Amino acid sequence: RRALGSVQPVEVNYRGSAGQSFAAFAVSEMRVTLEGDANDYVGKGLSGAHVSIFPPKEAVANGDFVAKDSVIIGNTCLYGATSGRFFANGQSGDRFGVRNSGVQAVIEGAGDHCCEYMTNGIVVVLGPTGINVGSGMTGGVAYLHAPDGDDEVAARLNSGNVKGRRIVDAASPAALSLRGLIEDHLEATGSKWAEELLEDFDHTQFVQVVPPSEIDQPKNAVQELAEEEAPVPEPVASR
Repeated sequence: RRALGSVQPVEVNYRGSAGQSFAAFAVSEMRVTLEGDANDYVGKGLSGAHVSIFPPKEAVANGDFVAKDSVIIGNTCLYGATSGRFFANGQSGDRFGVRNSGVQAVIEGAGDHCCEYMTNGIVVVLGPTGINVGSGMTGGVAYLHAPDGDDEVAARLNSGNVKGRRIVDAASPAALSLRGLIEDHLEATGSKWAEELLEDFDHTQFVQVVPPSEIDQPKNAVQELAEEEAPVPEPVASR
């Protein structure tokens, strides 16, 4: 929709269980929410839209359902996505973010091969992942919640492609970017786990995963930068 020459976002709200390829190719003029769950290929080819997925509010309210421990989307989500923002209050299946080339995303757990062949963008995983994280990854950055030590997270990475390193300083570009995305995730999904993490935010519990091309980029620095160096990148805003 256009008004006075500006593009007004179209909001589309769903409730229930979505099938294959939910929100595929959604463009920047769209803001899509799903209260429920979805199958494989969610956000395939995402092209600028803001997508948020969260469990039914009554399920969370009764206290018996724990969203962060439950799978909410299927396999191969964000396949070939180019831009936009994606938030899921729950875990994904295998190959989350495969061939992602620009989306900023937050999820609460992932299966095997997360960020496979990723070339750009940011993926934050607030829970466990499977094996082979970052296989074929040539760009972009991922953040894994890893409170159990470096050895545990190293076993999940494809060490031939990516390097994992702890976030050292709270004022580093990495820490600021990470915290900002978790705050946006809370706002978009109402995630209780995101709220809990932010109450006493500990950046040292997160490992940044980067390919060689991204290690020396100031925007990904895990230590605080001098004032003249590059600041943390701004989030991608949906129009």
